[in-house]
Amino acid sequence: MAGQTLAEKLLAAHCGREEVSVGEFINARVDLVLANDITAPLAITEFQRLGVSRVFDPGKVVMVPDHFCPGKDIPSAEQAKLMKEFAKEQGLVYFEVGRMGIEHVLLPEQGLVLPGQVIVGADSHTCTYGALGAFATGMGSTDIAVAMATGEIWLKVPPTIKFVYHGKLPKWVGGKDLILYTIGDIGVDGALYSVMEFAGEAIDELDMDGRFTMANMAIEAGAKAGIFYVDAKTEEYLHRAAANRVSSIIARQTPPVIMSQVSSMSLRGASATKQSQSYTISQSNEDAQYARIYEYDVSKLEPQVAFPSLPSNTRPVSQVGEVKLDQVVIGGCTNGRISDLRVAAKLIQGRKIHPDLRCIILPGSQQVYLEALREGLIEDFIKAGAVVSTPTCGPCLGGHMGVLAAGERCLSTTNRNFVGRMGSPESEVYLANPAVAAASAILGRIASPEEGI
Repeated sequence: MAGQTLAEKLLAAHCGREEVSVGEFINARVDLVLANDITAPLAITEFQRLGVSRVFDPGKVVMVPDHFCPGKDIPSAEQAKLMKEFAKEQGLVYFEVGRMGIEHVLLPEQGLVLPGQVIVGADSHTCTYGALGAFATGMGSTDIAVAMATGEIWLKVPPTIKFVYHGKLPKWVGGKDLILYTIGDIGVDGALYSVMEFAGEAIDELDMDGRFTMANMAIEAGAKAGIFYVDAKTEEYLHRAAANRVSSIIARQTPPVIMSQVSSMSLRGASATKQSQSYTISQSNEDAQYARIYEYDVSKLEPQVAFPSLPSNTRPVSQVGEVKLDQVVIGGCTNGRISDLRVAAKLIQGRKIHPDLRCIILPGSQQVYLEALREGLIEDFIKAGAVVSTPTCGPCLGGHMGVLAAGERCLSTTNRNFVGRMGSPESEVYLANPAVAAASAILGRIASPEEGI
């Protein structure tokens, strides 16, 4: 049998085979199906058109209202209402405002993602879950409707590109910088319809939050998925997440029919987590075949900044020049986890946000928000003059809570900076890590964290 990559192993296991070949079309069963308040309504409409009365497994279909919720206007409220009613009717896993978070922070945090799973979501950044050794990818709403009905998807087996990062990461450099640097090197189509497999000693040292950020932005290089090996850090994260499955934040006032699904998944997941140390599909074979292999020495890497209007338009922070800002956003599904807020607060504590800009903090979930509150980070942000929002994707896609006017510039820790991404097509969006964002919020211009100290 030919050597298989991690992604190929997972896909083969989900179509009942020992191996698959790059380029062949397969039907694969799915372990989790996801949709949000923008993409779910179309998926629901298409599901109903199929004439199917029930989803294949209500415990494996998750709906999260996280883009325009709490409803910013009547149309967005109607979208969320449709999703909520369908979730209640079908008994799906559903997270309401106040007991939720940004989907790609929430699902791993609540233990709904496990190694070895195949996960599809009606959101391009579903590839986030590859950080836990899952094959996770975004699909259109019509494909999600079929997945909800049948529990299966069809796809072409993608090739795998391996990225190996050598050396020790310098101070202020993390997963966001690794992935921005990589996209800057290979371009926004450099991994088109491929799996990006991340490895190397720098990856071994990278925390889980950094890995989630890298997997999340694999799509920005055109990738079908991003994936990491399962190691001791993955195991530790999974054990913590298992304890969150029926957390008090989710449990309070949750309808019994929905909580029963979460509880059911908790039991199944806890069992899987206990067995995960003997889990066999955790790495690629030594003789696995890769489309390409890239190797980087990151020991001297600087924090990276992506200039408008592509994530690949990157340069080190020392070469940014004078770029004044009107807005800074810290959070999102890339950098809205507790470690990200800690980094930002370390620079912002005892300082003041520059009077010429607004700084918006977006915790990735209610749990992250609560942790930040208990640690005093929220107080630090508010005393500095920042505003702290309920968990939402809102400003990332120019939806609400930070829409840009013509001529405005924003530095954001989110994942895209396309023309008009955060509002007016005449605005500009720059991408960076939380440390650069915090320093920039203090100084009123894009700045190195060392300048912000």
